[in-house]
Amino acid sequence: MKKEYLKIDKVVGPLIQISDVDDVFYGEVVDIVEISTGKVKKGKVIKIEEKNVIIQVFQNTAGLAAGNSIIKFTGESFNLPMSLDLQGRIFNGIGEPIDNGSDIFSLVEANINGRPINPMSREYPRNFIQTGISSIDTLATLIRGQKLPIFSGNGLPHNELAAQIVKQARLGDNVHEDFAVVFAAIGVKHDDEKFFRKSFDDANVMDRVVMFVNYADDPIAERITTPRCALTAAEYLAFEKHMHILVVMTDITSYCEALREISSAREEVPSRKGYPGYMYSDLASLYERAGMLKDQAGSITFLPILTMPNDDITHPIPDLTGYITEGQIVLGRDLFQRSIYPPVAILPSLSRLMKDGIGDGFTREDHAEVANQLFASYSKVQEVRDLSQIIGEEDLSPTDKKYMAFGRAFEAKFLNQGFDESRNIIQSLDLGWRLLALLPLTELDRLSPENITKYFPKES
Repeated sequence: MKKEYLKIDKVVGPLIQISDVDDVFYGEVVDIVEISTGKVKKGKVIKIEEKNVIIQVFQNTAGLAAGNSIIKFTGESFNLPMSLDLQGRIFNGIGEPIDNGSDIFSLVEANINGRPINPMSREYPRNFIQTGISSIDTLATLIRGQKLPIFSGNGLPHNELAAQIVKQARLGDNVHEDFAVVFAAIGVKHDDEKFFRKSFDDANVMDRVVMFVNYADDPIAERITTPRCALTAAEYLAFEKHMHILVVMTDITSYCEALREISSAREEVPSRKGYPGYMYSDLASLYERAGMLKDQAGSITFLPILTMPNDDITHPIPDLTGYITEGQIVLGRDLFQRSIYPPVAILPSLSRLMKDGIGDGFTREDHAEVANQLFASYSKVQEVRDLSQIIGEEDLSPTDKKYMAFGRAFEAKFLNQGFDESRNIIQSLDLGWRLLALLPLTELDRLSPENITKYFPKES
């Protein structure tokens, strides 16, 4: 029989401390009942030192004090009911419905901390997920089972990009396997949540979306559970129902800030910029839940979005994320200031798994060559622009002037894309060929003669 306790030794932020506690375990769910109102708050055990226990409370700790609350240890882990009925629903950061719909009733429950995947049972990611955005699909292709973060900055349109990806993402035009999106918003403003919900409703994709929302004014402890609830839903749909799941999560920076605040409340020794020393392993416990399993249908593809403080890519959050994930998509402030949307800076962007999920049988046989040539040509554009700043554009060579024209057209027609404009991979590749036709054939040294004969625009 589990004991109930009437005493609270200390309340620090989202944490409460109790002494002389027996028979509890790490991660155990706790019910905190306010005696005067009968209101129940949820928490979990996050630290045990002999008979002293620290509990992380998911709701506000205001009003909790010794003598006015009952602490009940439930003897259970934090589990969520799992069902296909999750699709089309909206939940808060601890998995409770907030869309005025009914609770999820199911005999199947899953621990939000996930289940460890044997590395030997992982399948190497192949096949691409089409986002409908040319710069991503062509130059930083998202592969099924990949974890590919988006590095943004304050004020950049990462929310719009996230919504557009959720609206447009698909396995491909000729693929007919089950596909769904799990979307998690961490520490977002109410206006942003309304924007996401309206975008999904207007695009008629809400029925394939599972949405978890943690508002900026919600308790910070809930930000720790939000991504875990989302990934638990993704694991169930992918590995139990054999669906292909894209997890879009914004903003990982809010999650890490909550991690730092809770670490400070626990009086732990801080590491870089005050973040806890275990932030790398904590982020890895999220990112590594993506992937595919051998001899089993279903996959989890992870697209976390984070805002880099002061646009600093060496900040601990993007720095540690880069060690764990398989590339990055970087949003550029200079492109945004020139009204280019989405402002994907392709030169620092990279998809490390792209080479194994494109080409004949996946996208089109010329994909790799077109991507390499666009990278090389746009890189040359940057060099020519630097030169023009010194000698002026009028004194550039004829070839360099063509590179300047290519750069302007590439940014205006290829990188720039409407919020409601979706391009499939064939349209994006064909557009790439039309833009490369602005350059002399002698400059297109990354393209094979066979592909030039087959795909080079005839009018050029």
